[in-house]
Amino acid sequence: MSLFARTLKPATALARLSRQSARFYASETAAAAPAAGKLVVNFALPHAAILKGTEVNQVDMSAISGDLGILADHVPTIEQLKPGVIDIISDSGSAKYFVSGGFAIMNPNSVLNINAIEAFKLEDLDPQAVATNLAESQRLASSAKDEVTKEAAAIEVELYEAIQTALSGKSK
Repeated sequence: MSLFARTLKPATALARLSRQSARFYASETAAAAPAAGKLVVNFALPHAAILKGTEVNQVDMSAISGDLGILADHVPTIEQLKPGVIDIISDSGSAKYFVSGGFAIMNPNSVLNINAIEAFKLEDLDPQAVATNLAESQRLASSAKDEVTKEAAAIEVELYEAIQTALSGKSK
C-alpha cells in the first residue's frame, strides 16, 4: 500500500465519522424546532422549573455583556446573567422575573435555556421591604469591622439596589 493510500484511509474514516455526527445533531434540532417565529424557553431554578418548553415571542434580559433581546433564530450564545429583570413576552402578555444571576444559553434551534439561582415575579416583591433591607445592608457595609462582613454587605447592597431599580421600572 502506498504512502498516499495509507494517509487517505484514516482521513476518509474521520470524514465519515464527522458526517455521521453532523447528521445526528441536525436530526435532533429538527425534531425540537418550535413554530416559525417562536422561541422555546426553558427557565429553571435549582428547586423548580418556572417554564418548560414554553413558546414565546421574545425574552429581554440583562447579561454581563449588556442588555439582550432574544428572538427566534438568534445567534447561539452563552451569557452570564447579572442581577436584573427577565421579561418573557408572549402572545398572552408579559411576565417579568427578577433574577439574582445565572446563565442563559441560546441554542441554534431557537431554544433558550435560562438557569438561575433565584427568581421572583416582580409583582411578588414588596418595595417597602426592599427599601428597609437596602438601608440595613448599607448600614452594615459602612459599620463593618472586618473585610468579610463588609464584602457580604456590599453584595447585599448591590442586589437590593438592582431589585429597587427593577421595581421602579428603570433599566440600570
